[in-house]
Amino acid sequence: MDLCPSVKNILLLDSEGKRIAAKYFSDDWPTNTAKEAFEKTVFTKTQKTNARTEVEIAMFENNVVVYKFVQDLHFYVTGGEDENEVILSTVLQGFFDAIDILLRGNVEKKEALENLDLILLCIDEIVDGGIILETDATTIAGKVASHSIDSGAPLSEQTLSQALATAREHLTRSLLK
Repeated sequence: MDLCPSVKNILLLDSEGKRIAAKYFSDDWPTNTAKEAFEKTVFTKTQKTNARTEVEIAMFENNVVVYKFVQDLHFYVTGGEDENEVILSTVLQGFFDAIDILLRGNVEKKEALENLDLILLCIDEIVDGGIILETDATTIAGKVASHSIDSGAPLSEQTLSQALATAREHLTRSLLK
């Protein structure tokens, strides 16, 4: 057993079990097919539960999975069978709360897809190589927001959503002159 708590994956699925965002930190699922099969199994086993108000915990294939459903999104964090469920649920809650802050309370599939870059940055701020770095949602959202709000950067270095926001800002300024 490792001394440092670790995460095997963080998943964000839609209400049909399709992947919106996923990041794997272990070699338990070596191929994309194995990853998709795990996601389908986890979704199938959890979809009938009522995880809308609180974080739920389940065991799958010698893994501890904590999960929460909001609107049409399903949030999952997986750890090894010896991982502390409270730590995993703290990671999950930090992930969800940071997404809630970044999406301004509009946590749903359409908004998540439009801001996928923020969600992936959020996962990167929370876990690196399976090691938990941060669980405070405000800190995570602040770091992600500081990465994404750089309208002074050249368009070639901006993400699509950043480029569109910059273009919208320039268009608004030119119309208001």
